[in-house]
Amino acid sequence: MTVSTPAKKDPGIQTTVDGGFGRRSIGQRLIGANTFWIALVLLALVIVFTAIAPAEFATLFTFQTLLIETSVLLVLSVGMTFVIITSGIDLSVGSVLIFAGMVAGKTMEALSPDGDATKAGWGVITAGLVAAVVAGTIWGLINGFLIAVANIPPLIVTLGTMGAALGAAYLLNNGSDVRSVPTELNKTLGYGTSFGGVPNLVLVAVVITLIGAWLLHTTKFGRYTFAVGSNAEGARRAGIGVTAHLLKVYTLTGFLAGIAGFLSLAYYASTTISAHTTDNLNAIAATVMGGTSLFGGVGSVLGTVIGVFIPAVLKKGFNITQVQDFWQMIAVGAVLIAAVWFDQRRRRRRNSR
Repeated sequence: MTVSTPAKKDPGIQTTVDGGFGRRSIGQRLIGANTFWIALVLLALVIVFTAIAPAEFATLFTFQTLLIETSVLLVLSVGMTFVIITSGIDLSVGSVLIFAGMVAGKTMEALSPDGDATKAGWGVITAGLVAAVVAGTIWGLINGFLIAVANIPPLIVTLGTMGAALGAAYLLNNGSDVRSVPTELNKTLGYGTSFGGVPNLVLVAVVITLIGAWLLHTTKFGRYTFAVGSNAEGARRAGIGVTAHLLKVYTLTGFLAGIAGFLSLAYYASTTISAHTTDNLNAIAATVMGGTSLFGGVGSVLGTVIGVFIPAVLKKGFNITQVQDFWQMIAVGAVLIAAVWFDQRRRRRRNSR
């Protein structure tokens, strides 16, 4: 006689009243997703500002500048998505971006005659890119080692490296910005366009975002990221090398911060230290607004993309309609709190089943 045993319920699979797994309709799953609601918020903002100022807001130039202005933050936020899904945090990405840009700028100056890199060619520019990526990756490795191996809380580690990376950036050029940036880099990557007017800076950010989405949602690396964030001890017992994986995730975030630093250098033709001091908070806010849970185990790159554009659209819309920037801070804060509240409510509802 065969005795059947009830199937164990996977907490990651939603169930219906009749006990079937994954039987909710596409519409039900869509409405229950954080990404759906935050996308509605973004769409509503676009509609409102278009209705208020159609001649100024709903233009190709406005959307081009929106895309350009969000490109660097989007690259940072893709890395932040992986970190927060693992139930971690990285407060250092803004400072690492500044440090990487500074290293790239100083490298290109060192390889140029008389220290003037404005006329440098692509050989020097490539060296600057490699230097930025290596600099960012090293800080990511430091964060990963202290968090995963030394078992120091991510908040403490990245708070410390945030200050250390920024201080190191100031030391490299005696507290001032590097302004000797190759004109070719600024003209081609910073302001150049392809495919009939698409900014090259945006194309690079899109490619990185697509790779990040592929890595998170279709590979073993992505599955391990969700597993570690959902239950680190359970993932360890399932044979996942949690320590090694966390080291990789923070290294990836540092790598992307290095790329973001180089992109910023290309766009502004300067390291612009003061312009990036809140990038870490902006990346965290965008990621959380996009539906990535601060408790770990939940998130998507698509949601992060939407989360990046909400404050950008608010800022652009308020500027066009001549509303004070202070209201943007209030509006972004309200959306951020609402996103966290919605996530907590959803988690409580799921755990009560």
